[in-house]
Amino acid sequence: MLKDVLNTIGTRYLIAFLNLLLIFINAKVLGLEGMGVVGLIWASISIIVMVNGILGGSTIVYFINRYPIRDVFFIAYGWTFIGTGVGCGIMWLFGLLPEGYFRDIYLLTILYSLVVANSRFLLGRDNIRGFNLTNMLQGGLLFFILLFYYYVMRQKEVGAYMNGLYLTNGIAFAVSLRMLFPYLRERGDMPAAASPDKASRLALLKEMLVYGLWGSADNVAETCTARLNYFFVRRFGGLGSVGLLDVGTKVSESVWNISRSIAYIEYNRIAKAGDELEQKRITLRLFKFTFLAVALVMVVILLIPEWVYTDYLFSHEFNGIRKVIVALSGGIVALGCNTIISHYFIGSGKIKYSTASSCVGLLTLLVVGYFLIPAYGVVGSAASTSMAFVTMLVFSLCVFTRQTHSSFLEFFPNREDWRELKLIIHRWKSFRQPR
Repeated sequence: MLKDVLNTIGTRYLIAFLNLLLIFINAKVLGLEGMGVVGLIWASISIIVMVNGILGGSTIVYFINRYPIRDVFFIAYGWTFIGTGVGCGIMWLFGLLPEGYFRDIYLLTILYSLVVANSRFLLGRDNIRGFNLTNMLQGGLLFFILLFYYYVMRQKEVGAYMNGLYLTNGIAFAVSLRMLFPYLRERGDMPAAASPDKASRLALLKEMLVYGLWGSADNVAETCTARLNYFFVRRFGGLGSVGLLDVGTKVSESVWNISRSIAYIEYNRIAKAGDELEQKRITLRLFKFTFLAVALVMVVILLIPEWVYTDYLFSHEFNGIRKVIVALSGGIVALGCNTIISHYFIGSGKIKYSTASSCVGLLTLLVVGYFLIPAYGVVGSAASTSMAFVTMLVFSLCVFTRQTHSSFLEFFPNREDWRELKLIIHRWKSFRQPR
């Protein structure tokens, strides 16, 4: 298990490194307001992708181990187009979509969601290599394509960024779908109790909706907690403030590649483990590993002084970015750890607790942000988000300890954890050596 975790983390951190470099390049090329537009576009896409997660994302991983993969595939793909239309329509009615980008957000959300769906099908079939390759293409290829647009084609504008997104996700979609084809042609891949008739497919759709609605409510609430403040900041501070918040947020969130990588593997393992004690053991071990890794990387980021950002990485337009990162830091660590507990709830069929945690976080953001954002602007927005994430973690830990009868001390690393980690790292290094 930990070998898959370490391989996935390696892939995600290569992606994170490229994305971090891309943040610096985008900031210099697009400027503060350009980054504000890009931030709003990504915030809109992220929220709508979570709506598509009702019948996609983690729902796919859960159900392809229980039903024919082709039935799950057609349901997930069909819902992507419907969910994107619903999500875009609602955001348009509330005036949240950036002006002039409705069509781009609609098309990119569909393309992005289909790539995510393909990656989850591969993960559910334990094709970790294909899963990592899909993430690498979707997350890392954009760096090289935008370098071509910016410095070869000399197109230094938001439109070039959008073209890069289309091309990147198009390639990732084609490659991931090709890797998925062999599984879609499988025969006899369903449980004996499942039959591929119309009634069975309708029952599957209903079951996926019930499961997915809980999961989608969870993901939408969590994503809104992380991104809704972009729209609040635009109202009180304009696009420049959104750009500053977006860059500070993305620098801080780079550490989430650790927790997300671990959570993908954790969810797959827990969904297949029938024993509650084994599910608890997996969760506690990965929680401790995640906390140590995320906290360490966050400390390194906090040690970077302001002048490095303004004089070298970005420009003086981004003055004050370190305050944003400091305000976000505690919440970034908290949400990284909460991701592990959340995926325990989802993988063990207790998804309502994960949903409740995200809703508590969103409520905290709305209440605290009401006071802090108008008074303190971007820093107040970052602090509101951080407090919301901490509240989510506290809620999740309270529920987890009660459900699993865990003690507070079990969340601290012990000798067995250190021994196993050293052993896995040793095996991973040996595996990586050329033969």
